[in-house]
Amino acid sequence: MRRADCGFDSAIDSRGVNSERRISSVARAGGSLADNGRMVVTLQPLHRIEAGVLSVAYHEAGPARGSAVLLMHGFPYDIHAYAAVVPLLAAQGCRVIVPWLRGFGGTRFLSEATLRSGEQAALGADLLALLDALALPRAVLAGYDWGGRAACVVAALWPERCAGLLTFNSYNIQHIASAMRPLPPEAERRLWYQYYFHGERGRAGLAGDRRALCRLLWRTWSPSWRFDDATFELSAAAFDNPDFVDVVIHSYRHRFGLVAGDPAYADIERRLAAQPPIAVPTISFDGSDDGVREPAPAAQDARHFTGPRSHRLSHGVGHNMPQEAPREFAGAVLELVRGAGSDAGNGR
Repeated sequence: MRRADCGFDSAIDSRGVNSERRISSVARAGGSLADNGRMVVTLQPLHRIEAGVLSVAYHEAGPARGSAVLLMHGFPYDIHAYAAVVPLLAAQGCRVIVPWLRGFGGTRFLSEATLRSGEQAALGADLLALLDALALPRAVLAGYDWGGRAACVVAALWPERCAGLLTFNSYNIQHIASAMRPLPPEAERRLWYQYYFHGERGRAGLAGDRRALCRLLWRTWSPSWRFDDATFELSAAAFDNPDFVDVVIHSYRHRFGLVAGDPAYADIERRLAAQPPIAVPTISFDGSDDGVREPAPAAQDARHFTGPRSHRLSHGVGHNMPQEAPREFAGAVLELVRGAGSDAGNGR
């Protein structure tokens, strides 16, 4: 697969700013000062590699022969959720790779004909293809939200590729067959945005003011996290990806069985429908202040984990754990790396 420094395509956002070039230039600079004088750390350098149906833009840090760790972001976030995690892992000798998911940042589809799917099978297939493209036989996989789901899919279906799993909100594989079964009213209230995206009004709302909508989600999902404008804007630039709206809308409709998936991933979705267990060493977290899902006891998802698993509560943390509690997140990743030893391969 071809790898190159990341030269982004041109993409003009709603304010007339070339957002892809802005991401690239800020990343090369290494950071900028927010209005409050705090440094906003950017991930640089950026690279690009063809992997499956995507041209994936990603950041890499640490020694080339270090234990491989892939950090997977969620919605509506981006690679900068890991800005404070990456140096902690790299300093301990890890080879750290942080990709933008499909529909985010500099990642692009290779073909206009590919369905802009956000289904869980596509996210898992993308992660597997990236491991292949980087020639990584095995890695520790860590993520939350969409990224945690991708990591769970690979850990469940291709355990030989996963040396250890860190997953926020435990078992993140969707059971689409039961998606129309109502949850308790309070849980339903938390998921209002998903139901909003089911209609064309929601698509129009996301397309028309994605920054305001996503900032609202940041604020309500992590009520104890006091992020500033510069921190949000650094990630929000990734939402200007031309496929962002299509991928997001498809994701939240597919998980409820409201739209068809990409036929290319039908076999993976069939396997996921059986709710396959995860046997690899796992650390799972819930956040005490998570505005999406209330903390759950370890027993709730225990049947889905057949290997060693430690379930933990991160106090004072909402939905965006790596950005809210980077040291705790990095420490758990390092536990998995040390447990895997030489099994967390570097592929070189």
